Amino acid sequence: MKSYWGIDLGGTKIEGVILSAASPDAVVIRQRIDTEAQEGYDHILNQIVRLVERLKAETGLQPQHIGFSTPGTFDPARQAMKNCNTTVLNGKPLKQDLSRLLGVPVALANDANCLALAEATMGIVPDILPDYQTVFGVIMGTGVGGGIVVRNTFKKPYKRPFVLNGLQGLGGEWGHNVLEENGHACYCGKRGCVEQVISGPALQRYYKQVNGQDHTMQDIIKQYRDGNDLVASQTVNRLLEFFGRGISTIINVLDPDAIVIGGGLGNIDLLYTEGVERARKYVFNSREIHTRFLKPKLGDSAGVFGAAML
Repeated sequence: MKSYWGIDLGGTKIEGVILSAASPDAVVIRQRIDTEAQEGYDHILNQIVRLVERLKAETGLQPQHIGFSTPGTFDPARQAMKNCNTTVLNGKPLKQDLSRLLGVPVALANDANCLALAEATMGIVPDILPDYQTVFGVIMGTGVGGGIVVRNTFKKPYKRPFVLNGLQGLGGEWGHNVLEENGHACYCGKRGCVEQVISGPALQRYYKQVNGQDHTMQDIIKQYRDGNDLVASQTVNRLLEFFGRGISTIINVLDPDAIVIGGGLGNIDLLYTEGVERARKYVFNSREIHTRFLKPKLGDSAGVFGAAML
């Protein structure tokens, strides 16, 4: 049986899946173990090996390749990880170490790329746009990330979609473009990055700076809808306006068929209506946007399924 193996390497858990076909309905097995990142890099490697061995033992299958969704980027020039939220991975030759320990070729992509690939392969995009060429996947939650998936649609049969990683592994990384001049300082060294303006923590920080109180984004959205909290309205308008500005640059540069918005903020319906209206002011297309803005179909499964599709 041909099988697809994927591992989603997160900060708190590592999830593995085996698919018997490129479909979320064809899950052979799916398991999770704790990452235990506080124990260090070598321990994370051992946890991954442990999970893969468990998948082998319980299915009797052997992988030919394994794809990994990672909390950062693999730098092709340095052959090492960078920009990882799980900081013990930074500077480490993760791809080489995994291939050596597991005895098979491995492919790595960050979580946003895997979201985009999963939704473009077996998720919402082929349901809505079967002849798509380019998809931009967005993660908006604790952080802001992005990924690009493309395929050749010049003749049928269409080739399988693939992740556009880029020369330096930076393909799709819109979260660290400057959006607000002289804005809040970011760990990347710049100020006012997209992530420091429209991520969940950034919006909650803005609300507290104006109001003096701590509120979750869920509370802020509720108070905005209730119409009795001026600061909640200011916070939501800030999200919509800066989302429109930020995503318009993606449309101007990439002109994707679809943008899929994952992460906790992707559940905010206003992004798909008013957020798109705000973007119309900034696109280089006479205020017209034909790109489809879509909610993900696969939920938190997108990372591990996307890894399998690598």
